[in-house]
Amino acid sequence: MSTENNLQNLYENSIKILTDLIAFKTISGENNSPLIDYCENILKSLGAESFRTYDDEKKRVNLFSTLKSKKKSEKKPIILSGHTDVVPVSKGWSTDPFLATIKDDKLYGRGSCDMKGFIACALAYAPILSNSNLDRDIHFSFTFDEETACIGAPILIKELKKRGIVNGICIVGEPTNMKIIDSHKGCYEYTTYFEGLAGHSSEPNKGVSAVEYAARYTNKLVELREKLKEREPKDSIFNPPYSTLQVGGIFGGIAHNVIADKCHVNWETRPVAKEDGIYLNKEIDKYANEVLLPEMKKVYPNSSIKKHIIGEIIAFDRIKNSEACEFVSSITGDNSREVVSFGTEAGLFQEIGISTVVCGPGSIEQAHKIDEFIKLDELKKCLVFLEGVKNKSIN
Repeated sequence: MSTENNLQNLYENSIKILTDLIAFKTISGENNSPLIDYCENILKSLGAESFRTYDDEKKRVNLFSTLKSKKKSEKKPIILSGHTDVVPVSKGWSTDPFLATIKDDKLYGRGSCDMKGFIACALAYAPILSNSNLDRDIHFSFTFDEETACIGAPILIKELKKRGIVNGICIVGEPTNMKIIDSHKGCYEYTTYFEGLAGHSSEPNKGVSAVEYAARYTNKLVELREKLKEREPKDSIFNPPYSTLQVGGIFGGIAHNVIADKCHVNWETRPVAKEDGIYLNKEIDKYANEVLLPEMKKVYPNSSIKKHIIGEIIAFDRIKNSEACEFVSSITGDNSREVVSFGTEAGLFQEIGISTVVCGPGSIEQAHKIDEFIKLDELKKCLVFLEGVKNKSIN
């Protein structure tokens, strides 16, 4: 079979697999085990060895599968890494978000770009890898709940450390138009809960409004956001160049004339340096515990303010001589390096000593949006890239 025909078959299979993957409604926080079963069945049929790690309820699953090397070699294993969860769907889609639809050389569907397109390509190419005379292990790492501050990946990373899988090259297939990303900010997500005392709005002095204290807390966050701008590091490689902060929502109250006894605030920060995250948390905790809470407790001693950590994604740091970046460059011929402000799981792999790069099909401009899509040419580019991975993994 010609190379062109082989690529066409792989391309058609990647579309079929991507169509199947999109049909699994793996919204963050929900059960993703049916999709994991689907992926593992494909890989196991090719002789891959697998293990799983779970959340506490055993409903959300990480999968780590390996196509073993056929011979002893000094070559480091390759990890093809992707997350299986997708963000929720908003109203306004012109197609069914969980039914893959091809139109104008684009494939529409939730997760098509971020990042089931990469997973589909990896699974479509797996039979070629399985039938090759591999001289290095090829790992497939599929995680849950990346979109909610990388909740799943740390569980997997802990198991990798336990098993001694701490040396290799990891390719995180987030949508980068197959460009090399070698750094990004951290991403810390929090929810702060306020509990006060309900009462009639005609006597506000007898209640403790959780909503009003949450509003003051939010105002303090906005004030600190400006302080973060003042901490902008010299020669920052990011855009924007400083640590950012964003309030995602304030939720509380039941009626116009009822003092709200409960409220919570969702917020996040993306620090350019770990020190900014430490500074921000220290300042907001001090304000909550030394200013707001004493005022609340004067009226109602059982008042409380509790900050819950949703997740703290560590930054992905630029490494001058990155083995992973050089590996990808040797395949694509592109020696450029770029940075992004969005978070990935890359820093987690990097932290345990695995050389890591972010590079995958599709554009982040389409991620999380209504009518999310991936250009079909991006799938082809990814398959050609995986051909290069294979060629560097055989004698």
